[in-house]
Amino acid sequence: MPPDQPPVMVATPPPPPGPPPGPPNPAQAAAVALLNLSCLGLGYVLLRHWKSAALCWAATVALLVVALPADPDGIPLGVLVAYGVFLLAVAADGYRRGLRATPAALEPPGRRKLVLPVALALLLVVPAGGTFAYGAARDEAIEQQLMDTLTAADGLVKQAEGQSFTSVEVTYNSVLATYQRIGTEHAGSRAGKLVPARLAAYYTSVSLPYTKKDYCAAVPGLKHLRALPGKVDRGLLGSLVGKADEPLAESWFQCGTTTIGSAGQEKTSGDYLNDLTKTFPQSPFTPKIEPTLREGLRTREKALGVAPCDGLAEIGRFRTTVGMLPSETYASLGTDTKRVIQRGEFGCGLDRFKKKEFSEAATAMTDYAKTYPDSPQAAQARNIAIAAEIAEETPAAGNKVPSGATVDGSGQVMVISNDGPGEVELLYTGPVTGRLTIPSCASCKSYPTLLLPVGEKVKPCSGPSSKYPKRTLTLPPGSYQMLQKREGTGTSAGMKKPSNAKIESGYSYTNCLYVTSGF
Repeated sequence: MPPDQPPVMVATPPPPPGPPPGPPNPAQAAAVALLNLSCLGLGYVLLRHWKSAALCWAATVALLVVALPADPDGIPLGVLVAYGVFLLAVAADGYRRGLRATPAALEPPGRRKLVLPVALALLLVVPAGGTFAYGAARDEAIEQQLMDTLTAADGLVKQAEGQSFTSVEVTYNSVLATYQRIGTEHAGSRAGKLVPARLAAYYTSVSLPYTKKDYCAAVPGLKHLRALPGKVDRGLLGSLVGKADEPLAESWFQCGTTTIGSAGQEKTSGDYLNDLTKTFPQSPFTPKIEPTLREGLRTREKALGVAPCDGLAEIGRFRTTVGMLPSETYASLGTDTKRVIQRGEFGCGLDRFKKKEFSEAATAMTDYAKTYPDSPQAAQARNIAIAAEIAEETPAAGNKVPSGATVDGSGQVMVISNDGPGEVELLYTGPVTGRLTIPSCASCKSYPTLLLPVGEKVKPCSGPSSKYPKRTLTLPPGSYQMLQKREGTGTSAGMKKPSNAKIESGYSYTNCLYVTSGF
């Protein structure tokens, strides 16, 4: 075998040097920079610098992911700023790279003349076209958002419909603000052009109680509708301006006149009628107030014959409302109302007496006599009050309604003496009714019945006649129920004692009032 030979070292020649860089070409550099500004990295494509081109594509895709679908608020400012800085950076880098590059794609040299015009065209077409397309998409997104907002507001109106206006007033005001904003700030949009029709539907919804003739429930909503020109552009309202005036006038009239006299409605009725008079003096409903209320008073006066006490309470509330109205216009009605109330107060007291409600009758008739001392019925009212007080102790005293007759000096004499401590008020009713007071006997004391010997009886008024305070009655013959009311003293409490008396012609009577005790 041949001996091992040392390895032979063969030198590899270096690769031939590339073509030397050409002279600076600013036009070409500008074209590359402009192509990079096209958002597609076309300058790098021209230079076959694929990694940089891929970076541009990735940035543009990221922008599209953020921007699409188009949002009404547009692309976030931070994203736009970052993307703009990126484009400027790749444009500057493209200019640097393209200044001395000789892209094979531009050979023969005649093609190089087309690069700058094409770059300018692409710069105008691609970003501008993209901006225009995105603007159109964003405009449509805004339109859709406005339509959605309008639809949501319409739904709130439908949801609130039929409910008490005061309970949903906040909702209605919110909807109104939405209509106003869309109708004025976005008047040219599809939603903006629908606002007048939506306001008409809004009016219909709020005024629904009036349509159903629920006048009291209609008032708050109609007042709200009447105030719309102060909240919404008149151009959007159109024929709705002033449309609520007459319905509101009618509702004030109807509610004010139909609820007058109802419990708890005194002030509301008065306020509504006053509002009608002041706000719409020329309305055909204003002159109807007085005759309508007068007819209502006549109806209530007739009802006193059926349920005088219930009717009296209603007429009292009626008077309260009438008292809130302008006195110069309703003075006559106020006078007639007072007359009916006076009649009702007497009728109520009489009705309670007939129903054996003696305590209430006594109070009612006592109040009547004090309130109307000059009334022709004042004397009878005082007598009914006396009879009712007696009847609380002796029910027979309530079997007959006493007249206004009082003692007149004719009849049989009854001398009444007080043989006891404390002043005595004596109430009596029968053919005549009245009361008298006998002063206290200062030297008289009660009779202790437990200390009397067996078989003995109390002998009142047995001392000198002059000792006992006296009063004299002249009573027509007949049966009487009496009630002795003795005033309490320092050693005794007040007391009541009923009794009966029969007065006959040809007799004179004495009656000694005294006090007994078990001690």
